[in-house]
Amino acid sequence: QVQLVESGGGLVQAGGSLRLSCAASGTTSSINLMGWYRQAPEKQRQLVATITTGGSTNYADSVKGRFTISRDNAKATVYLQMNSLKPEDTAVYYCNAKRSPYVSYWENYWGQGTQVTVSS
Repeated sequence: QVQLVESGGGLVQAGGSLRLSCAASGTTSSINLMGWYRQAPEKQRQLVATITTGGSTNYADSVKGRFTISRDNAKATVYLQMNSLKPEDTAVYYCNAKRSPYVSYWENYWGQGTQVTVSS
């Protein structure tokens, strides 16, 4: 089992910055992919950014150039630096980890979520 604990959410004005952190604990070996998703009220959860163990990244078009995902494998921690925040970035942000201890077998874990609110 893997536990994910997020921190760093809060209230910020448009144009401001926030940094989210997500620390994984438990059986963190074989975690291949970590990332961030977000869910706004009455909307589906959507991908924000992901990063592999090797450092390859993927971003939603809406955050490219503004958000940066990074990872410290030794600490099993993933970060999301969010700059130039917009009101439409307001959502609950969830950390996600995908672990593959065996070929063709994946485990999917979620954090409890952290609220990010951007005021106009």
